[in-house]
Amino acid sequence: MSDLKENYFKKIVPHMMERFGYKSPMAVPNIQKVVLNTGFGKMIVGKTGEEEKKIVEEILANVALIAGQRPLLTKAHASVSGFKLRKGLPIGAKATIRGNRMYDFLERLVKIVLPRSRDFQGIPPSSFDKHGNLTIGVKEHLFFPEIAPEKVHISFGLEITVATNAKTKEESVELFRLMGFPIKQ
Repeated sequence: MSDLKENYFKKIVPHMMERFGYKSPMAVPNIQKVVLNTGFGKMIVGKTGEEEKKIVEEILANVALIAGQRPLLTKAHASVSGFKLRKGLPIGAKATIRGNRMYDFLERLVKIVLPRSRDFQGIPPSSFDKHGNLTIGVKEHLFFPEIAPEKVHISFGLEITVATNAKTKEESVELFRLMGFPIKQ
């Protein structure tokens, strides 16, 4: 069991029960899933079929290393001539992480990736939606320890969404703060 998961059950659940007055440990909000998402539509527009394939394969391989599982290739639903986009063209990749792999990923995110990020000064409270989900952007995937910078030809950003079952934004912010996320005051 990861340190973050162990910490959740031993320290966070009792603290949240006391602070918000939950009657059962099962009522305490927890993290449901983490979704990694990246778009690479701009990178492949105007490329030949072979160049496009290499870019897509490299990005999928890097997202797979970060997530610990194979990502899903997302494709364009409609054609948009202004963006030189055709229906069915691959434009992104996403991976949904749950369970122990999710806790391991979150631990790496909080302890390694966010501190490595340039000009990072904490997660603003505006990153939380009204349902208590957290969405943050990482400008470069190179901050992840699984990625060897010397082997990378393409740099891309990631959108990371952490979904909770919290009822309010306040509960969610407190949960993430207790889990060690650097949230601005």
